[in-house]
Amino acid sequence: MARRADIELRTEQLVQPIVDENHFELVDVEYVKEGANWYLRVYADKEGGINIDDCVLLSRALEAKLDEEDFIEDAYILEVSSPGLGRPLKKDKDFERSLGKDIEIKLYRPIEKQKEWEGTLVSYDTESITVRLEEKEMTIARNDIALVRLALDF
Repeated sequence: MARRADIELRTEQLVQPIVDENHFELVDVEYVKEGANWYLRVYADKEGGINIDDCVLLSRALEAKLDEEDFIEDAYILEVSSPGLGRPLKKDKDFERSLGKDIEIKLYRPIEKQKEWEGTLVSYDTESITVRLEEKEMTIARNDIALVRLALDF
């Protein structure tokens, strides 16, 4: 079970009961190689924000399950953290929570000679998202999107 997607899926299955039991929300799991090291990252949140004690609790409980299952062949570093303010919207629940909010979109290739857009998320489905721009609505295919996240106003 060395494939990245398989590792992420199996980790999600192991961590979800821990997350549910503690009334957290599982935001994302990623298994990535950076330099010489592999990282297994778990992003969790909760109402009012996740804190360091929550991350430690989640990390220790997940570490025990990962050791017990022992399905990851490579040496890796486990990181459990908050997704942060600029987290990408990836799953349907992320888009659902963000309906009516301003988002930033970065595209793989330009639309109307522009690769970056900002607008209000109007709707989404498995194939596309629709945003309200200043004067019009635009529907963008999800596979054309490199990154979409909530717009941050400072």
